[in-house]
Amino acid sequence: MPLTTEELKFMQWWEQNRNKQKKIFYQVWLGIPLGIAFALPILLNFLAGRFWYKRADSVGASQFNPLVLAFALLLIVVFIGVFHKKHSWDQHEQKYLEFQARQRKDQKS
Repeated sequence: MPLTTEELKFMQWWEQNRNKQKKIFYQVWLGIPLGIAFALPILLNFLAGRFWYKRADSVGASQFNPLVLAFALLLIVVFIGVFHKKHSWDQHEQKYLEFQARQRKDQKS
């Protein structure tokens, strides 16, 4: 079965963009919104706890270092962002390789 025009457009687009999307800085930059979507509820949960349970807030404030939370949230943002974009890159690469194999098979026939 020959490739459709959308599949051919995808192959052309992926050939042009695959190296750019594999770079770690690019993955971090594009993955930041998803990472923030994971880290924001953690931060909101931490801040909300200060309002509904005052005793926990006073105990936590004496034993809590905000730099630890900031560092943990930063790690979450970067890890989720990179992991998501690497996974996305792998999926696109797999799709590209499958289309390429189909194209070679069609050319032989």
